[in-house]
Amino acid sequence: MRSRPMLWVTTALVALVTATACGATAEKSDSSNADSGKPATGLRLMVPNTAGGGYDTTARTAAKVLDDAKIATGVQVFNLPGAGGTVGLQRIVNEKGNGKLAMQMGLGVVGATYTSKSKATLTQTTPIAKMIEEAGAIVVPKNSPYKTIQDLVTAWKANPKGLAVGGGSSPGGPDHLLPMQLAQAVGINPKDVNFVSYDGGGELLPALLGSKIAFGASGFGEFLDQVESGQVRVLAVTSEKPIDALKDVPTLKDSGIDLVFTNWRGIVAPPEISDGDKKVWIDALTKMHDSPQWKAELTKHGWTDAFVTGDEFGTFLTEQDKAVADILTKLGLAA
Repeated sequence: MRSRPMLWVTTALVALVTATACGATAEKSDSSNADSGKPATGLRLMVPNTAGGGYDTTARTAAKVLDDAKIATGVQVFNLPGAGGTVGLQRIVNEKGNGKLAMQMGLGVVGATYTSKSKATLTQTTPIAKMIEEAGAIVVPKNSPYKTIQDLVTAWKANPKGLAVGGGSSPGGPDHLLPMQLAQAVGINPKDVNFVSYDGGGELLPALLGSKIAFGASGFGEFLDQVESGQVRVLAVTSEKPIDALKDVPTLKDSGIDLVFTNWRGIVAPPEISDGDKKVWIDALTKMHDSPQWKAELTKHGWTDAFVTGDEFGTFLTEQDKAVADILTKLGLAA
């Protein structure tokens, strides 16, 4: 594995329904709202991990902007966690033809399809849009003895198995790939890393605050509130350049570590939805992307705009699938 991965997301989705082993009946297609210029209605967005994480934050932010900008009304966001997002993925695949439903996802779901040996795959879904990119962050609780990334790396190299690192994704997800590649960049065998997997940032944060792990590796946007309140400290970000939202935090590169890593998030729909329903989703998200409300949210969360739709997103998904498969094979986590 190279020390500077090119996994660009060129970062990073309280169930209201019950997952079923068989597909639900698709709702009747209706693209008339998009054609008439009226707000879209009846859309539902699934988050395939727990509340409070990056997918959840992205999905709920998108739903709010869609509503506030009168692009879509009453967008329902619900959580269906499990197996790194592949429980939700299976649900999406089962919902063949249901054009009212979509799933918030990202790099983590790509990796989880391999490590969880999921029968459902992203190639079975309908690509809708890639939305954002987000840099990763190396984070410690406020009472951590490590004041700089150099302090942490020195201690980590001395005892790689003794310092637990937590991430809000399963093995194969971005929060797992980041510390593995960081380990390699600083001379630690990735197989010696004591990685603790949490199902989303909603579970990772309490573990970090409770000092159950020495440090966390995740998207920096998941910690902004806690950074502002002084509960956690960000030692470094993984972007090419410093992050505006964390002006005093160095990049890994600026700290002498040759690694850049970026996560991404997007939306997919079930297989075989109608062209009209696909158009409703793409049109709604395109209008959202162009709205001042969304631009304000990008700034607020420190997200990088990475908007592409339809076939272009599908091509990107195929490329990401191959890149992740190659890395996980080298780690012995995929055949």
